[in-house]
Amino acid sequence: MTSTYCSTNHAQGAWNTHEQHMAPASGIIAAELELFQPREAMRIGRISYDIFGLIPVGEFSITTQAIRPGKTIELVEAKMQAQGKICIVARVWRMCTQDSANIAALEDQAIQHPDTLPSWDGISHWPGGYIKSLEAKIDKNHRAGKGIVWLNTPIAMIENQPTSDFVHLMGMVDTANGTAPRQGNNITWAFPNLDLQIHLHRYPTGRWLGLETTQQYGNDGIGLTSAILHDVQGPFGRSEQILTLRKLG
Repeated sequence: MTSTYCSTNHAQGAWNTHEQHMAPASGIIAAELELFQPREAMRIGRISYDIFGLIPVGEFSITTQAIRPGKTIELVEAKMQAQGKICIVARVWRMCTQDSANIAALEDQAIQHPDTLPSWDGISHWPGGYIKSLEAKIDKNHRAGKGIVWLNTPIAMIENQPTSDFVHLMGMVDTANGTAPRQGNNITWAFPNLDLQIHLHRYPTGRWLGLETTQQYGNDGIGLTSAILHDVQGPFGRSEQILTLRKLG
């Protein structure tokens, strides 16, 4: 199955004006994956995105196929292409669901509701149309390298079509990499991510995404951004992004 789209300014990236931000790009891929041959009592448990390079603005296509069908687990792949090149390859494990309430237990704790936190304009130092579309709230203990930020956006993923809660939230997860930069606002090293891995112990709901983020840099040019993911009901999963550290100037 192949679908064709054209990005708007609301998808514009933060590193370059002529590229799409990974967050809305991952969101539109999540929409294709969610709609691909849905089945009763099955849901997405993991999404893995590999970023092949710059994601150009403008027209692009997404081709989706099942590469490992199954009754209780199946692996589905989506490829995003633009200007004749593959930009992103995403794979999801779709898993069977059953009632496990008797053994359900979480170590991740809920964070403050976004309604109780002040608005945050600190994210606005990042350029690009995608960042400008966001509403952000911040926890008082936020600092360079670690902190809690809530995000929301009024922009639909696909113009004139309703956006599911899952797609709405998945379309903001990649923003974790810019919510608690280890360098603060004095950025002398770029830190773009080469991937985005999302694991979901619960299917999320609502429109606010809470990112409890930690960013760490190694001493050989590689870093890691990790986040506990929250909706207004509580934690629902985790994300990881591997970073390539590049000295600016």
